Amino acid sequence: MSLSSKEYFIRETGKSIKRNGIMSFASISTVAVSLLVLGMFLLMYLNTDNLAKYLESQVEMTVYLEDTATGEEVADIREKLKKMEGVVKVTEVTKAMAMDRFKNRLGDQATLLKALGKDNPFPFSFEVQVDKPERIKALASQVEHWPKVETAKFGQEVVEHLFSLTRVLRLGGAVLIVFLCFATLFIIINTIRLTVFARRREVVIMKYVGATDWFIRWPFMLEGMTLGLGGGIIACAIVDLIYVSLSGRLHTTFAFFPILQSWPTLLYADLFILACGTLIGALGSYLSLKKFLRV
Repeated sequence: MSLSSKEYFIRETGKSIKRNGIMSFASISTVAVSLLVLGMFLLMYLNTDNLAKYLESQVEMTVYLEDTATGEEVADIREKLKKMEGVVKVTEVTKAMAMDRFKNRLGDQATLLKALGKDNPFPFSFEVQVDKPERIKALASQVEHWPKVETAKFGQEVVEHLFSLTRVLRLGGAVLIVFLCFATLFIIINTIRLTVFARRREVVIMKYVGATDWFIRWPFMLEGMTLGLGGGIIACAIVDLIYVSLSGRLHTTFAFFPILQSWPTLLYADLFILACGTLIGALGSYLSLKKFLRV
């Protein structure tokens, strides 16, 4: 493609957008609304995936030892746990620490424990975190057969329900994003098709005088890319404002909720929206011209 051809395509793109101002405005508005919906659902999916990772990271195994375990045996079990495949952290919980935790949970009712006197019914234990929650079940079944280990608990039913929930959240989010991408493409194609239809005579005339299909396509594709990019910029601005506002309120109201920070989350979302707007605009123009190029 020569330099003069590129200049011609760019010039024609600018003229077409100005000449069809109302149609261009309608196209950009439609693209912006479509990408706005897509962008919001994308951020919802990213936060859902982050929530699933957070929940999975909270899954851990607690290894309770027998009261008869000596100091050497405790140290030996600790080292064996650290060397197990997939174990990333082993936290020691003494009998005194376990009692203090229970008192904190009871709050104002901690006075009930006075009846125990100096007795401490809580066993010495290790809290074990792993790199993949799926390892928990196999590790627990292995550890609970060790000498001086009373039991290894990991809340099997809760963990299995958690895995099912996170799978549904991730799969449902991915399917929804793909569906919205196709829905956005369909809307943009039909919007651009109106622009092409309004200039169908121009396309037919160019075809009759010998212009190649790609020579005719390029100005329309550049126009579609420009409209898609313009709609994407508007959508990004609105998405960013909404997300910053909502995330700020959530952090204030629910400080414990694992919502993704605005940076760099919005950067990735904005790049995705702009890329979708530009590519879908080009693809929409390409597909919309097919009918008229057959003449």
